[in-house]
Amino acid sequence: MKLKHSKQRDAIFRLLKSVKNHPTAEWIYQELKKDYSNLSLATVYRNLNLLCQCGEIIKIEVGDGTDHYDATVTPHCHFICNSCKNIIDINVPYAQKLNDEVNSLNDVIVTDSSLVFHGLCTKCK
Repeated sequence: MKLKHSKQRDAIFRLLKSVKNHPTAEWIYQELKKDYSNLSLATVYRNLNLLCQCGEIIKIEVGDGTDHYDATVTPHCHFICNSCKNIIDINVPYAQKLNDEVNSLNDVIVTDSSLVFHGLCTKCK
């Protein structure tokens, strides 16, 4: 899907690419509101959904009803701390291999996958 150019969407994408903290839409809104005074939270949500549909970003559900977003779309896993809810990228070499194996063993085409580990992070353990 090809999107029309949008300053606000570009700003959302740039912000997501610049951070590793897997922010929420509300956090993104608060950060960008400083530079885009007419930005609405609805616009942020709409653009995040469009970016997800286009495969530019991914949405991560942490289990508390709050969605977080990640601009790293290459196959990788996530670790979510049960205590502080921090989300950490887990880059393992077999993430893409697992997708490929699921494809070949099941005669399917994996278009998206998500592997999430839960536990306690370094700060909380």
